[in-house]
Amino acid sequence: MDLGLQGKIALVCGASKGLGYASAEHLAREGAHVVIVARGQEALDQAAAKLRALGNIKVIAVATDIATPEGRAKALAAVDEIAGKKGHGPDILVNNAGGPPLGDFRDWDREIWLKAIDANMLTPVELIKATVDQMIARGWGRIVNITSSSVKAPRYDLGLSNGARSGLTGFVAGVSRHIAKSGVTINNLLPGSFETDRLRSSFVGSAKLTGETPEEVRVQRMAETPAGRFGDPDEFGATCAFLCSKHAGYINGQNVLMDGGAYPGIF
Repeated sequence: MDLGLQGKIALVCGASKGLGYASAEHLAREGAHVVIVARGQEALDQAAAKLRALGNIKVIAVATDIATPEGRAKALAAVDEIAGKKGHGPDILVNNAGGPPLGDFRDWDREIWLKAIDANMLTPVELIKATVDQMIARGWGRIVNITSSSVKAPRYDLGLSNGARSGLTGFVAGVSRHIAKSGVTINNLLPGSFETDRLRSSFVGSAKLTGETPEEVRVQRMAETPAGRFGDPDEFGATCAFLCSKHAGYINGQNVLMDGGAYPGIF
């Protein structure tokens, strides 16, 4: 299936590994040029090399903190470099940030809360603000926010994520419908348990709260998933690319849940 992404320019955050990288890879496989952003230079360079090997596409790796104004400016400048035009902005924006730490809300002070909100709510909002008008002017654009299944089914130890990502979800619900006639869509992609470094670190954090070992937490978490396994990042990346495609223009303002059937509700 041709997703209609040949020659589009994508800005993908948190893209050195995990779900962000998988999303960038599938966009690149469809012929999109990609700017990938992460804080770690070494992992980012390795990711960029793999993407360049996929075909005749432009790839720029920007090692920066996207949660800062300076980091966002660097990332957008790289997009303009590919486009050959200042202020062009991406055709596709994939917002993604590592989740805040797990724990007990009694241990979190105001600074911890503000850091979580800044990374997982305000930074995506700022990037949407910086790019959506250019998309509207061109009559086409796709924005996908990688959030979490905890937005639909909150977990106690993910309180910081529950709060910050739910704020982003509410914001997107209004904006996506306001601009719906423009040809620009904004959707949220909600991962459950995928085989990533983030998942593995969560086993350690949960084990400290429960008194179990990380391996015991892993086995229990997998048993709780109806699919009987954790997700493959490649599956996630393919879904992200579809939401960015020409075929997904009538999907807007939605929370697309990928959790192996773990969410027990019908709505």
